[in-house]
Amino acid sequence: MKIALVTGAGSGIGRACALALLAEGWTVALLGRRADALHETAAAAGARSVNALVLPCDVGDDAQVAAAFDSVQARCGRLDLLFNNAGGGLGAKTPDEVTPAEWRRVVDVNLNGAFYCLSNAFRLMRRQTPMGGRIINNGSISAYAPRPGSIAYTATKHAISGLTRTAALDGRPFDIAVGQIDIGNAASEMTARMVTGVAQADGSLRAEPRMDLSAVSDTFMAMARLPLSANVLFTTVMATKMPFVGRG
Repeated sequence: MKIALVTGAGSGIGRACALALLAEGWTVALLGRRADALHETAAAAGARSVNALVLPCDVGDDAQVAAAFDSVQARCGRLDLLFNNAGGGLGAKTPDEVTPAEWRRVVDVNLNGAFYCLSNAFRLMRRQTPMGGRIINNGSISAYAPRPGSIAYTATKHAISGLTRTAALDGRPFDIAVGQIDIGNAASEMTARMVTGVAQADGSLRAEPRMDLSAVSDTFMAMARLPLSANVLFTTVMATKMPFVGRG
């Protein structure tokens, strides 16, 4: 049985991808700050919930992350897949309106947390037998085309692309495949405001199309199923009619 760890598993994309893994027989460690939400994810797996390991964890805390990975190693013996998914942003703000505390909060989760998890995954994967594993980072279309007022979120998602490229190189000697999924307008709590309208580059406010979470989990699972001899370095899955390509 393969072992996966999913961060931000209590809702949205993290929950959808964790459930997809559980449905295919993986054992899945569910990480997130809210234990109740993680238990809801596990319960949603039905009979497969016996293969879900609930591990409340703030990924912005390096000690908590290390402890969570140690727990997975102790209970499961190895780690085959990390989905580095946890993240968040602020309401729309110009740079002068973002406080230092708000900036640090976004960086701690989106960037530092992703690094802590990636680092600990490397620690386990390069020393286990058989050696290796896969890491999938959740990037964002914002890394290519930011929204107005999203400087903290967008900056961290640019940084995730740097983590992906460098870790993909660093993982080669250890059979660790590192890739990234960039997601645009998946229907979740985080994108609920798109139904009523979000700010556009021309200053207008318009509603945007969203896609079902199954489109994300299907794309994610296509990456997760690959043998370690193959890697999707970057892929984009998006609502077909969202304003991203060209002038929208």
